[in-house]
Amino acid sequence: MINTAANDKNALKVRTVECQPFPDQRMGTAGLRRKVRVFRQPHYLQCFVQAVLDTLRLPAGARLVIGGDGRFFNDSAVQTIIRMAAAAGAGHLVVGQNGLLSTPAASHLIRLRKAHGGFVLTASHNPGGPDADFGIKFNIATGGQAPPALSDAVYEASRALSGYRLAELPDIDLSRTGIHTVCGMQIEIVDSVADYESLMQRLFDFDRIRGWTAAGHQLVFDAMHGVTGPYARRIFTTALGVAPANLLHAEPLPDFGGLHPDPNPVDCRALVERSNEPEAPALLAASDGDGDRNMILGPGFMLSPGDSVAMMLAHARRVPGYRDGVPGVARSMPTSRALDVVAADLGLPCYETPTGWRFFCNLLDAGRIGLCGEESFGTGSSHPREKDGLWAVLFWMNVLAALDTTLPRIADAHWCRYGRHYFQRHDYDIPDAARGGRREPHHRG
Repeated sequence: MINTAANDKNALKVRTVECQPFPDQRMGTAGLRRKVRVFRQPHYLQCFVQAVLDTLRLPAGARLVIGGDGRFFNDSAVQTIIRMAAAAGAGHLVVGQNGLLSTPAASHLIRLRKAHGGFVLTASHNPGGPDADFGIKFNIATGGQAPPALSDAVYEASRALSGYRLAELPDIDLSRTGIHTVCGMQIEIVDSVADYESLMQRLFDFDRIRGWTAAGHQLVFDAMHGVTGPYARRIFTTALGVAPANLLHAEPLPDFGGLHPDPNPVDCRALVERSNEPEAPALLAASDGDGDRNMILGPGFMLSPGDSVAMMLAHARRVPGYRDGVPGVARSMPTSRALDVVAADLGLPCYETPTGWRFFCNLLDAGRIGLCGEESFGTGSSHPREKDGLWAVLFWMNVLAALDTTLPRIADAHWCRYGRHYFQRHDYDIPDAARGGRREPHHRG
């Protein structure tokens, strides 16, 4: 059943669509992730978004940020969220051009624009396409992921829904930047890269990095057909002089070109092989579908995530944005203790958190840390409230340029001073998750 309400001819027309609630809309540590076919069920996406909006109880005229990693169903979902946010009384929607925003860029934009929060459409490093995965999460006004209390409240709201509300709006042209004004509400389409690039220019010494690339040092970066392609072209190539040919898979695609957009030695095997060539580039790196993970390699060398954040702390004062140091650091429980040793040497507190970036956000918001990392190829600082793949690559470019040496030599010197920490990570790929949780009959021989 559909009900339509409008106060006058100039008012925004809103439809109320009645439907049954869904029982499976409990968010994980990074939002709600399901197969695309689940999200494309009638009412499924709408019910989840309505549960979020009902729980938030946003003030009239609220400002929200909307964008995603460009995977299949991203463009349609953005239009739906625009209509639902309008129906909820939002006054200003800030939307990434073509519906694209990397996860760290969305976090920064929420903070920069003092938004009440934002919808980030991503399933991170999961495969994309009509038969693959989709995801959505809500970041709060700090730019960080929804805390557990909010996630739990959204789940309870989703179970009690009797319908959802949609504003009667035409599709918004997301391809051109500018402001659309509809019934007093502003829908602003913004350059997805510009504000993020400005932040990176404040944090890093772009002149020194340009000099490093001009001297013949090469970066090879694999965007894995995820959202970071446009960011890499603007920052690495246009601003820092990296050759366009050194940007791999730089066009965002709905199915990530059939790739599994996860920066690890298995899914980036070609990058690892290139690092082992006789004339390997000085730095090789990759990021994932939504731009929050990173993998760092040098000539004949792969830098583990635990070592990476420890070495970044050791050399942080060589980077302009961190010359005054950091108040403390943190790592997730599964991450190696390499960071602890450097922190102790510098007299800094080092916190251990449960798995999930939102637990770092508590420490970041409290001003207790300025650098953090986890074993699943995620590193970040206080600049947003998400881990940040491109930021990590720029950090390492800045360190290499400042030290004028190689990544393997930096690692060797670090291990000589602090010792070396080892850990193992095992990933299990279960193509059929339903079977993964089902016990098969066992027969004794």
